[in-house]
Amino acid sequence: MTKAIAFPEFGGADVLRPIDIELPAPGPGQVRVAVRAVGVNPLDRKLRTGELAGLFPVVFPHVAGFEVSGVVEAVGAEVRGFAPGDEVFGALMGGGYAEHALVDAATLAHKPAGLGWAEAAAIPVAAETAERALAVLDVRPGQTLLVHGAAGGVGTVLLQFARARGITVVGTASESNHDHLRELGAIPVTYGEGLAERVRAAAPGGVDRALDAAGRGGVLPLSIELTGSADRVLTIADVPGAQEHGVRFTGGVEGVEPFYGRAFAAAIALHEAGTLRLPLHRVLPLAEAAEAQRISEAGHLRGKIVLTV
Repeated sequence: MTKAIAFPEFGGADVLRPIDIELPAPGPGQVRVAVRAVGVNPLDRKLRTGELAGLFPVVFPHVAGFEVSGVVEAVGAEVRGFAPGDEVFGALMGGGYAEHALVDAATLAHKPAGLGWAEAAAIPVAAETAERALAVLDVRPGQTLLVHGAAGGVGTVLLQFARARGITVVGTASESNHDHLRELGAIPVTYGEGLAERVRAAAPGGVDRALDAAGRGGVLPLSIELTGSADRVLTIADVPGAQEHGVRFTGGVEGVEPFYGRAFAAAIALHEAGTLRLPLHRVLPLAEAAEAQRISEAGHLRGKIVLTV
């Protein structure tokens, strides 16, 4: 048996509780990881509340968690490149809030020795989402990208990927996070009334593409206005808004993850160059998963929330 944090029913953060589960055995193409840290994402809360029950049904008790770092304990058949004792990080389709988790080898990478467990657990979802967003939007060197919610986990990584590729980013955030955005190479602007004018002042040459990573504040119509077309706007956080305004949505749990390899390689390259920054908003023990989700739901994060095991 191994320990995990699960919810036995939909509800508030208080439904999260410790349980014992069977120690999972890796199947073909899978790796069992002794978890050292797990990233906390908005999707964890949305599954817990039942908000996505019609789209992503869960079996109770459900163990959340979509990204982990840890040590390989066992490998299944057909796994190449990983062996017991390897330090790794990667993405999984749930089950990360636990002492042990199964991860597909295809969404796993070797952790660089100089990268901490908590920082490594902050990479998979944010890096894959950032890489996918840049690809879907087809943002090219020399263009300007507007990012709403730029100081969060996804924004923090995306700004670094964009800067490395010669893309200018204008990022919205509260004023307390403006220095953080400048350090990541972005031009910060404060969200709220008058945002369009502030963006135009920050990017007098115009905005080529826009990404909504916040899902709050009705920024999609403004983004269409600034870019000139709904086709140039993408949201990763506002499904109803995407449907209402005709912009694209990508959520990263569609069952196909073609960007993990590219995303991990990009993050590791920045780490090896000494430029990767992975600020952690809070690091809490796994037993405090409910508090971590409350903090995540409150928003206004700088970087990622991580649970340690």
